[in-house]
Amino acid sequence: MLLASLFMLAQAEPRYTQPTYFLPVVGFLLVAGLVGWITATVLGFARARAFGPSTRWFALAAACMILFHLQYLLLALGLILDNPELTLAIGAFFNLFAVLAAVCAIMGFLRLTSSPR
Repeated sequence: MLLASLFMLAQAEPRYTQPTYFLPVVGFLLVAGLVGWITATVLGFARARAFGPSTRWFALAAACMILFHLQYLLLALGLILDNPELTLAIGAFFNLFAVLAAVCAIMGFLRLTSSPR
């Protein structure tokens, strides 16, 4: 059902007018999110030795969020190239890295509470 809906959306002709601020705002937010998650990943792995295994799990969650942002860029590439196979193949798994990030964050919280200081 979801795949059929995505396929219909990919082939539908747009019936809307894109606001002038849309692309700059989306581009800025994607880049800002990507830079923020890269910073969180680098800081997390750099401090993992000092703060224990829970920090490593949070750094892995941040790395998954980097991949999540890059997946949106690939989705946009599929739309720009007007390639429905690429767009739907990437769109089918667009939430995968957010789910993996959530699992890593849960593991980080479990490791954090299992050894109180």
